[in-house]
Amino acid sequence: MARNDGIDRTFARNQDLPTLDDVAKVQEHNEREKDSYSNQDIDTTQTYRNIHFKAPTDSYAAMFDQMIADGIISTRGLKADAVKYGELIFDVNSAYFHNHGGYEYAKQFYTDAYKAAVEIVGGEQYILSAVMHADECNRAMSEALGQDVYHYHLHVVYVPVVEKQILWSKRCKDQSLVGTVKETIMQVSRSKKWESKVALDEQGNPLLTSKGKKVLRTSYSVLQDDFFNYMRDAGYTDVERGERGSTEEHLTVTQFKVAQEQQRLEDVTVQIAQTEQILNNTQAAIEKTERELQSLQEQAIEQRSAALTVQEIRSMGKKTITGNITLTPSECSTLKDYAVNGILAKAENSRLNEKLQSMQKSAAIWKQRYDALYNAYQELKKEVQPYLDAIKLAPEKVRAFWEAILTRTRQVRQPTNPIRRKQDMER
Repeated sequence: MARNDGIDRTFARNQDLPTLDDVAKVQEHNEREKDSYSNQDIDTTQTYRNIHFKAPTDSYAAMFDQMIADGIISTRGLKADAVKYGELIFDVNSAYFHNHGGYEYAKQFYTDAYKAAVEIVGGEQYILSAVMHADECNRAMSEALGQDVYHYHLHVVYVPVVEKQILWSKRCKDQSLVGTVKETIMQVSRSKKWESKVALDEQGNPLLTSKGKKVLRTSYSVLQDDFFNYMRDAGYTDVERGERGSTEEHLTVTQFKVAQEQQRLEDVTVQIAQTEQILNNTQAAIEKTERELQSLQEQAIEQRSAALTVQEIRSMGKKTITGNITLTPSECSTLKDYAVNGILAKAENSRLNEKLQSMQKSAAIWKQRYDALYNAYQELKKEVQPYLDAIKLAPEKVRAFWEAILTRTRQVRQPTNPIRRKQDMER
């Protein structure tokens, strides 16, 4: 995730886990329940270094059911297809931890980050699991530095809840109680937990648009601000907030890795395309030069064919008794014209010959450039070939996933005003 711009940034991302299948997959990944992984960055020999700030006591789904049984949470009024699980991922670029000593510094940083997660979630009792991953290698930095560099980040799986007051209804026998609080429950509610908040000015008043409507801050932006501010207050003053409007706010760690690798591949592909364009331009220039050379040669032939032949000149005139040559007025005029044309043709031929030699030298230079660029192209293509092969060998689902991430990144880069996306409402 290294940004390579010299700035270290905090990132806090939230993702919904809509189905039990999604919950099971996240549990399998976070708790390292598999013997091997398709993610080549995971180094299972280093999994023992992963740290649980809160270890699950059972499967995530079983823990959720137990929380309901114990009265810690309530699904009262919640439809069966409502989102009941969420995952927070806290992250800083790999270079930040590498430059501060690595693993031990990361442990302390994410110890404090977990405290921030508890506040954001609303209490440790609503957290199912919190684990710092220290076994995922940052390949780009490892290759650049010639040593193993790991990307440290924190996964927090939780139940989104909000406090809800249940009031006495009109059916209550004691009419004096109607409308008063009957009980307070912690209701599972993703939409209420992450609803957008009104933006305030320095005086604490709501910010308004030109049409008088309140300006809303998206829940993901609020999450980014809360995490950044908490870590700053905890003493980590050498980090900056993740960029506003960036897709990094909305991607999981794995998704962001894929997006970064995809971007890296895209950059190299652009370089190849640029090199191919240069080669095409070079080849076109060579072909143009060859056509010009051919045209010059044809012009020289035409000039030579237009000049008088030796035989034609010798056949002119008649020798007199005195040995002189007499020409008819017509022959004299023709010979003069041919003489002038011959002189001109000779001069033009000399000029064309010089131009021909110049173009031949130019063609040789273009050929050298072409060969050099083609060799550079082959080296560049050889460098990126593993990534091209990886894409060909990847399953269709992964390929489709990468394309979705790339499309999402391109949309963010377009210089258009961002469209505020409404939070999904619980059905």
